[in-house]
Amino acid sequence: MNYFSGQKTSPIKGLSENFLKDENTLVNELLEQANPGFKARAEIKELAVKLVKNVRSQIKDMDGVDAFMKEYDLSSKEGIVLMCMAEALLRIPDKGTAEKLIKDKLLDGDWKSHMGKSDSTFVNASTWGLMLTGKIIHIDEDKKGLSKIFDKLLNKTGEPVVRKGIYQAMKVMGRQFVMGRTIDEALKRSQTKKHRDYRFSFDMLGEAALTQADADRYQKAYLDAVSVIAKYNAKKKIEAAATISIKLSALHPRYEIANVKRVLKELVPRVKQIVDLAASLNMAVTVDAEEADRLELSLLVFEQVYSQCPTDYNGFGLVVQAFQKRASAVIDFLVLLNDKYGHKIPLRLVKGAYWDTEIKRAQEQGLEDYPVFTRKVNTDISYLACATTLLKNRDKFYPQFATHNANTVAAVRVMAGDNVGYEFQRLHGMGQALHRQTIDPKGLDVPCRVYAPVGSHEDLLPYLVRRLLENGANTSFVNRLVDLELDIDDITQDPIEVVRSHSNHRHPQISLPMDIYLPKRNNSQGINLADLQTFNNLQEKLENFKLQKITCTPLIPRYKGESTSQEVYSPADSNYLVGTNIFAKAEDAELALKNASKS
Repeated sequence: MNYFSGQKTSPIKGLSENFLKDENTLVNELLEQANPGFKARAEIKELAVKLVKNVRSQIKDMDGVDAFMKEYDLSSKEGIVLMCMAEALLRIPDKGTAEKLIKDKLLDGDWKSHMGKSDSTFVNASTWGLMLTGKIIHIDEDKKGLSKIFDKLLNKTGEPVVRKGIYQAMKVMGRQFVMGRTIDEALKRSQTKKHRDYRFSFDMLGEAALTQADADRYQKAYLDAVSVIAKYNAKKKIEAAATISIKLSALHPRYEIANVKRVLKELVPRVKQIVDLAASLNMAVTVDAEEADRLELSLLVFEQVYSQCPTDYNGFGLVVQAFQKRASAVIDFLVLLNDKYGHKIPLRLVKGAYWDTEIKRAQEQGLEDYPVFTRKVNTDISYLACATTLLKNRDKFYPQFATHNANTVAAVRVMAGDNVGYEFQRLHGMGQALHRQTIDPKGLDVPCRVYAPVGSHEDLLPYLVRRLLENGANTSFVNRLVDLELDIDDITQDPIEVVRSHSNHRHPQISLPMDIYLPKRNNSQGINLADLQTFNNLQEKLENFKLQKITCTPLIPRYKGESTSQEVYSPADSNYLVGTNIFAKAEDAELALKNASKS
């Protein structure tokens, strides 16, 4: 059975067809859609250069993560040590191993060379946290001033402070990413002078629910947050008011395609309860994007809740990841939903996160191709193609363009033609210098919303490390933007020109999942059960197989089948009769032995 409005196949053929589509074929299709024309591309280039120059002129005033990226090149020795260690710490359950790891890795970092080089309190505070650990290990160095006091204190404390020191450094960095420990704290901070020109979307930090108790706790947190946020929204229009982002995996402990019936039965009412409360308070709710395996399942949930929204409510939206090959097909699907039900959809368009995980998962599963693009610039083309559709359909969508890339900002502004009916978005703690220009009435004069995580330090570290890893890489625009050694023309290259220069749109260093072990052997082939059409076909075959009852008899020539029999039921389902087992008799065993002796 298929679940998209009871249809036999997905309502948008592209959802299934594009899941693992050949990258060369798909990119060529998207290029045509993403190309705004030669004149517009020249305007985009000019605006992008202007934006980058303005950002670089403000480097001394940078704070938060922008300053951290400038000071700690995460491709440097210190940067690599910091990030590798932070992510490794997430997986180490015992204190002893954590201490050994930190001691081993921090010996390689020249942390002292970074002290005092940045005007940002954030960077220096983080450096002190890292130097605390280094100083415990190198207590024989010259001691002066504050450093001497630290040495004496830490010498008394012992090596366990190593572990605490690096965690403290992570927490200091986390303050730049997390708006507050509670929704009240985050809302108060959003009202300060530094933030009052921005709109906000609050995200309650946390991992996926593993138990029903987890799901209950997250739902209560979402409902409480909606009630609190609404008080701050006053009488703002829904587009300008603060919103909340929700993760479907946090609201159900078995949020996976194999449990589609149960998920739709149990999760839809939970999401509807949150959306109904938000609708009554004139507040928008956005469903966050998750792994590619869960995309179609999220659309099933979205469709069922969306179809039941109040008539005049235009605040239930979702996130689309441009790095997925199905991104444009998802938007086509949402156009059909809007045609059917009429509610305008707030849609946050992002490049995508956890790309490496999607690549590895496809390889582990032995899929025929990848669900994501293998070149970053192909994702840029996908983003522009999706943006084109959204901007042409502002009567159906309220587009929200989440990006820290000056090229993308420039492209959206030029393609939009005006500043009405859409907004930009950025992560809290990142992209301030760029987006000051988007909200400036003398600049682009387009609203910008801050995606603001809310949560405790316990929930912070996984989020923090991933954000730094994603935006600290050499290929990250955030990193390249503040690297003054890079020429502006190089970082504002037209992605359409770059893609056209490739004879092969697939990345030459990333083999297809089936080819990763060549020339020795092929990878073992798997079934893409995350594709609803494939999943439905397999289920249908399994149901047909169930109708066939198996009879097992002794494998003996001339066996007459006159023995006793026993019905066999599935150990997984005691109501399912698999078949019948017919046992051999003593004379059957003698016959088998005679046959064996003759052979």
